Amino acid sequence: MKDPVCGMSVDEGSAAAAWEHEGTTYLFCSVGCMRRFRDDPEHFLSLGDDERHM
Repeated sequence: MKDPVCGMSVDEGSAAAAWEHEGTTYLFCSVGCMRRFRDDPEHFLSLGDDERHM
């Protein structure tokens, strides 16, 4: 699974954080990415792969 904020590959065993949005659980490489997603999930879900920044 990819972190929806930065695009980094993350698996359940290495995820620093997780957040559920509309019935889907998203995994994150850092708590910072999770907080950014939590504050504006629709923005990050609308980004293309080339628009995500690590």
